[in-house]
This record gives sequence, structure tokens and C-alpha cells, in this order.
Amino acid sequence: MSLPVATPAEVRRATWQLVRADRRAMAVVLALNGLAALAGLAAPWLVGRIVDLVGAGRADTSTVDLLAAAIVACALAQVLLTRFARNAGHRLGERTLARLREDFVDETLALPAPVVERTGTGDLMARGAADVSTVGVTLRDAAPTLFISTVQLTFVFTALFVLDPLFGLCSMVGLPLLMVISRWYLKRARDAYLHEGQTLSEMSDSLVETAEGARTVEAFGLGSRQIEATDARVREAHTARVRTLFLRSVLYPVVDFVYALPAAVLLLAGGFFVANDLVTLGAAISAVLYAWQLTEPMDFLLDWLDQLQRSGASFARLKGVGKAVPDRAPTTEVPADDRLVVSDVRYSYGSGKDVLHGVDLSVRPGERLALVGPSGAGKSTLGRLLAGLAAPGSGSVTVGGVPVADLAPEVLRERVVLVTQEHHVFLGTIRDNLTIAAPDADDARLLAALDVVDAGWVRSLPSGLDSVDVRLDAPQAQQLALARVVLADPHTVVLDEATALLDPRTARNVERSVAAVLAGRTVVAIAHRLHTAHDADRIAVVDGGRITELGTHAALVDAGGTYSTLWHSWHGDRVP
Repeated sequence: MSLPVATPAEVRRATWQLVRADRRAMAVVLALNGLAALAGLAAPWLVGRIVDLVGAGRADTSTVDLLAAAIVACALAQVLLTRFARNAGHRLGERTLARLREDFVDETLALPAPVVERTGTGDLMARGAADVSTVGVTLRDAAPTLFISTVQLTFVFTALFVLDPLFGLCSMVGLPLLMVISRWYLKRARDAYLHEGQTLSEMSDSLVETAEGARTVEAFGLGSRQIEATDARVREAHTARVRTLFLRSVLYPVVDFVYALPAAVLLLAGGFFVANDLVTLGAAISAVLYAWQLTEPMDFLLDWLDQLQRSGASFARLKGVGKAVPDRAPTTEVPADDRLVVSDVRYSYGSGKDVLHGVDLSVRPGERLALVGPSGAGKSTLGRLLAGLAAPGSGSVTVGGVPVADLAPEVLRERVVLVTQEHHVFLGTIRDNLTIAAPDADDARLLAALDVVDAGWVRSLPSGLDSVDVRLDAPQAQQLALARVVLADPHTVVLDEATALLDPRTARNVERSVAAVLAGRTVVAIAHRLHTAHDADRIAVVDGGRITELGTHAALVDAGGTYSTLWHSWHGDRVP
């Protein structure tokens, strides 16, 4: 499954919004480009004027020198104005790209966890890397160049019509052919580049899955199958790339011919017009010079037209991420208390079968509840619903009477936080990693949170909280994640066995940090190691997507049910 792609209309609206966000800079770029184009029009007209004056015998040395100096001045003005215009355009492009990146990150972080899981990381990686890079090239280089070229072409064609309507008509001789080939290309280019981006995402997905599951692939002898699958994705990407290459191979030769045609036609027509006294020789020379001025901007248009189509497809993929974000507004209701209640909950991943079936559960404030059961029973799924990472398919999961999944992120973080086996240290300083949970926290609060999880090693770093990109081992990374929980200060922590991936000796050290974090909070612990369940106030046994047993450790052991069997098996005892 892939994330959505924005429609052409949505892309146009998004583009207009980006332009409107920096209207003053856009006006400056437009003015500078217009002045540069006007300065470029002066030289051909002045050359024609010199020819006519000399031909009529009305030009002396001082007049020619004055006109020549004007040509040099206009050329110098055009160079300077073009430089300023390009600089302003590049700065505008970089600011626009920064806003686009920020929007992409915001929309990506707003994606529901189930959407990310169904999509896979490859698609997001391709959009966040390749597509952002493609749009970046356009905003930095292609957009300013295309803008300048468009203004120049408009002014040059206008100058040719002002010089003589006959020259104007001759200069447009190639436009019908250009319109035909452009329509043919544009009709196919967007879909071709979208398909190319899709195959790149699928190829990235295959590579990421193979790399992340390398041990599993090796253990089950799946290497040949994964290589075959990856090769198939690479072939699909290659075929898509060849398709876009074919489109360019048809477009480029035709456009090359089209932009060279006006100069040739104007040379022939200019000679005919001069011979029949329809125009002056100076006007014909000016027209030919204007025709040659068409070559460079049209050449730029040719070079960047393909990039513009590629960028349009990439921009559609970037803006499509926002279409996967739920459009419902967070609830404004305030939870009455911190009691978690699960009522007749059913849940399935995508269109698959339900993994939870009519679950009912109530977690009292301050209680420690353990969820136990065999692998695949639905424990982690129930934990995610309790943490608000997904909404149930039917039934309800509420905190204080308010649906957990409907709470605004900042409100949810104050109520419920999920701590999993996976933890991540972001690029940047230790401070950056901590203030994710509490942006306004001062140094004293940050250090106090680190002390709670026994992370005194931060104080011994050369730059302390401002140490950058420190290489942390697994226990230190987990302590940093737990310190974020302390800073968020939620009432309820859903704990998905945070130490399960650590070796036993390391796990014992981290468990002390976990215990400090959990003090005084409601805890829902998804227990893979039954000693966690032993210390809980109550234990819920999840089996086949249902809660089959609920009670204290002693009561469930005495009951002789599923939990009793698991407990005796875990201890290596014979089941009574």
C-alpha cells in the first residue's frame, strides 16, 4: 500500500499557497527580472538604429559612439539586474523549500501509526529524500531560470511585434509545432513520473525490509527469494525510468528544431522585406538579433521543462502525504479523570480479520495492570489502543469519558504515553532529544529528569546537555527515552516490555530506571516476562483477541487456568 498522491488541482492550490506565503519577495523577483529583460531589449534596437543612421548618411562619429556607449551600458545593466534577480530567486526558492520541508515533516508526524505501518517506511523514505531533493532542485535552480526565460521570451516577442508586425508573425512560425509536441509530452509526463516515483518507493521498501529483516532472512534461508523480489522491483524501476527517457528523447529534438527555426525564417524574410522596401535594413538586423535572443531562454526552457514535470510529480507525492492525515479536529472535551475504560472493542489491521473481539476492561487510576498471553494474542494491539495510537473499529477506548484517540497530541501526551522496546536518539544535542517532550523545560528540569532514570553520565559529557550526536549504547538510549517520559509527566504509562531487547544484565540496570519513571503513575504493562506480571495489582490474560482471565496473581494461579499454566511453565514447574 502506498500513500496518496495529490491531484493536479491540489498541486496548483498548494503551489499558489507557497507563492502567497512570500509575496513581497516574489514581487521583487518579478520586478528585477522585468528590468533585466527590458535592458536586454535595448542592444538589438540600438544596433539597428546605428545601421539605419549610417545607411542614411546621417550619423557622425559622436552619434555612433554615443549609441555604442548606450549598448554597453544596457548590457552591463542587464548583467547586474540578472545577477540580482537570480540571487533573489534562489533565496526565495530556499525559503519556499524550507517551508515545504517543514510541512512535510508536520504531515508525516501527524500520520496515524496504522497508516505508517501499512504503507511501510520505503515510501516515506523515497518521498522525504528523492522527492524533496527533486523539488529542491526546481525551487533553487529551475524555477528562477524558467521565470527569467519566460519574462525574456515575452518581452522579445513583444519587441518583434513592435518593431514590425511582419517580424512578429515570422518569429512565431514554430509555435504550432511546439504546441503539438508540448501537448503530447505533457499528456504523458505526469503519469510517467508518478509511476517512476512509485516504483522507486517499492524498490526502497524491498531494500529496507530485507535489511531490517536480514537475520530472519538468513535464518529461514529466504535469501534467494528476497534477491528475486528485489531484482523484480529494480527491473520495474528501470522500466519506468526508460519510459520517461523515451519521452525526453522525443521532446528534445523537436524543441531544438523549433527554437532554431525563427532565426532562419527571419533571415530569409528580412532579406525579402528589405529588398522590397517593406522594412529598413536596421529593422531587419534588429529582428534577427532579437531572434537570436530567443535561443538562450528557449534553450533553458527545454533543459528545465523535463525537470519541471519531474518536480510536479514529486510535489504531488509530497502533498499527498497530507491527504492520509485524518481531517477530523481533535476533541475539545476535557477528561473528567484518568480512568481508562475499554468497552466492547473490536479492531482489525486494514481490511483483515479482527485481532480484538469484544474486549471490555477498566483500569483504575494508580493501578498497575499487566497484560499477558501468548504471542499474537492481541496484547500489543490493545496497548496501542489504550495509548491512543489507533482508534478501535467498533466500541470505545476512553480516558475520563473522552475517546483517547480523539485527544489532541499535546493533551494525549499529558494523559497517556506508550513506552516500547524500540527507542530512538535523534540527530542533535542531548537537550534537543529531551525537549521533544517538554519544549519549555529549563536545564534544572532536564537534569532532574535524567537523574530520575539514573542517567548521570550526561553530566560527564564534555558539553553536557549540549553534546552533539553522541554515540549511545542501548541502555543509555533507553534512559534518554525514559527521561522524555518523565518530562512529559503523563498520568498513565503503557509499557510494552521496554527491556525485552536488552541482554539480562543490561536489562536489570534499565529496569531500575523504568521503576523510577513508573512511581506514582497508572501502569499498563504488556508482559513478556512474567515477573513483571507477578508484581502487578491485577493481571489480564489476553488470548485469541479476548480477555479470558482477570484477577490478581495469586487468584489466577489458584484458578488453574491459562495464566497458571503460563506461570508454572515459565518457572519450569509441573502444572498441578
